[in-house]
Amino acid sequence: MKSDNSMSLSLFINIIILFFLLFSPSGWTQSINLATGKNNQPIEITADNGIEWQRNNQLMIASGKARATRGNTSVEADTLQAFYQKDKNGGSDLSKIKAIGRVKITSPTQILTGEMGVYDLTTGILVITGKNVLLISGKNTIKANQQLEYYEKKAMAVARKNARANHDGKRLRADTLVALFYRDKMGKTQLSRVQAFDNVRIVTNTESIWANKGIYDVGSGIATLDGNIRITRDGNQLNGDSAIINLTTGISKLLTSSNAQLPSNIENNSRRKKKRVRGYLRSKRK
Repeated sequence: MKSDNSMSLSLFINIIILFFLLFSPSGWTQSINLATGKNNQPIEITADNGIEWQRNNQLMIASGKARATRGNTSVEADTLQAFYQKDKNGGSDLSKIKAIGRVKITSPTQILTGEMGVYDLTTGILVITGKNVLLISGKNTIKANQQLEYYEKKAMAVARKNARANHDGKRLRADTLVALFYRDKMGKTQLSRVQAFDNVRIVTNTESIWANKGIYDVGSGIATLDGNIRITRDGNQLNGDSAIINLTTGISKLLTSSNAQLPSNIENNSRRKKKRVRGYLRSKRK
C-alpha cells in the first residue's frame, strides 16, 4: 500500500505546474511550446473554439474541447479559464484557474475526472467537484459524490459525500475521508494517516466492519474505530463501543467505553453499569 501513497499529491503538483505555465500571458496561441522546468518540456494548448484574452476582466479563456499538455500530463475540459489580478507594479498575477465541463486530468500513473476543477493560487486549495468524482491510480481508486479537495499548505486531501477508497481487496467507505501527508527524509510525499467520518465501513475479503468514525495509521497498519462498532465474519457478529484493528495481521480487538463520570452529588450505587462487548456466534454444523 505504501508504494502508492503519494498518488494524489504528485498528480496535484503536476496540475499546478502545468496550469502556471499554460496560462502565462505571453502564450496566447492555440499551440504553444514553452521551455520550462528542469526537463525543458514544451506546453501545448489546443481548443476548438480558440483562446480569448479579456483585458478588462483580466481573464483568459480556452474553449471547445480545451486541452493542455506538458510532457506526459494533460488537462482536458470543455473550457479552461485563468483569472488574473493586478500586482503592485502594475502587472498581472495569476490568481485562480478553473476547468469547466467533463474535466479529465491524466498523468502516466493517475487519472482524475469530475465536472469542474478550481485551483486558488492564493490559498493553495484545489477542488474537483461533480456527482461522480473519480481518482484512479493503478489498482487504487478514490470516489466521491460531491468533491475532492487538496489543501497544499496543510498537505491534506478530502473526499466528501459517499467517499469510497479501494485498495488490494480492501474497501473503505464513509461520508467524508481525510488523508494527511508528510515528506520523508528523501523529500518524497507519503501518506501518514486517513481519517473517516460518519457511516464508516471497512470491507475486506473476510469481514465487514461498521463504525461512526475512525483513523487509519499507515505506518503501523492499525485502524482505530469509535462509536457503534459492528464486526461480521462468516455469519458471526461482534458489537462494541470501539475497536483496534490491525489490517496487516488481521487481529481485531473490540473494546467498551468506561463508566461515565457522574456528578459528585450522585451516590456510587446509582452509577450506570459498565457496558459489555456482545457477540453472536453461529455454528456451521447442521
